[in-house]
Amino acid sequence: MSLLDLFWRPRSSTPKSRELVAHDVRRLELKSRRFMDNPALGPYESLFRGHGIEFSEVRLYQPGDPFQAIDWKVTARMRTPYVKRFVEERELAVLLMIDVSASNDFGTRGGLKRDLAAEVASVLALAAMRSGDPIGLLLFSDRIERYVRPARGRDRNLRLLYDLVSFEPEGRRTDLNLALTTAARMLSVRSLVFVISDFVNATDLVRPMLALTARHDVIAVDISDPAERELPESGWVEFEDPEVGQRAVVDLSNPIVRKDLSDQASARDREIEQLLGRCHVDLVRLQTNRPYQSGLAAFFAARGRRRFR
Repeated sequence: MSLLDLFWRPRSSTPKSRELVAHDVRRLELKSRRFMDNPALGPYESLFRGHGIEFSEVRLYQPGDPFQAIDWKVTARMRTPYVKRFVEERELAVLLMIDVSASNDFGTRGGLKRDLAAEVASVLALAAMRSGDPIGLLLFSDRIERYVRPARGRDRNLRLLYDLVSFEPEGRRTDLNLALTTAARMLSVRSLVFVISDFVNATDLVRPMLALTARHDVIAVDISDPAERELPESGWVEFEDPEVGQRAVVDLSNPIVRKDLSDQASARDREIEQLLGRCHVDLVRLQTNRPYQSGLAAFFAARGRRRFR
């Protein structure tokens, strides 16, 4: 058995049965409810709603706008004056953007990245439902696989879970640029957008990300597996890029090779972190070998403290 067999699970050509899908949906819902019912989690509703007068969007400066309303950061980036617009508190729509490209079919003993993404999305969907906010879904690969506009209700939540566990994407590669551009175009009200992805091949994202953050609150959830950063000393191993199908044989007994691969992964992490920081996007890092509950709880707490400052 090769390392490829252990780490990457090729997609099945046989769709899941209704019974198996229903079982997976119930499992996700119950697991999410146990997490959200933890009293130590605190007021998760504060993640989704503002208080009093809140920022709505930025728009081009118009003659007569008050000088104090100018958003100097956006003005500097766009090289033309923009002003902030504020409105009375109102609910936010929540959009879950989930990467379903083939690179998410990767995982070690802790599970696959796609399974972790589904569990995290289930928790966020339940939190939005309990907060009374509309919740929507955008599944993407190198194309938009499915878009479900935000709406309320438990039935909507169950439908999203059903889509998460039953949907079989057509595309294998990743086009995050397309997904961000589509979300910015489709969302008609100010929204809280979660981008759940492994951010493989995430390049040239500054412009579409800034276009999305100009009006919406964006949070990136980076899903990864420890074997992508720290490869075991396993001798000669065959790897396959699940998105393009290219194969390579690598000697993992060579410490120089392992260090080079680890350095490449670390460089990618730094690049993503710098890009998101430049776009003022919060970043949550989760790994398949660690319970996601602690990472999400820490993020909920930190975000709640920041909103009440």
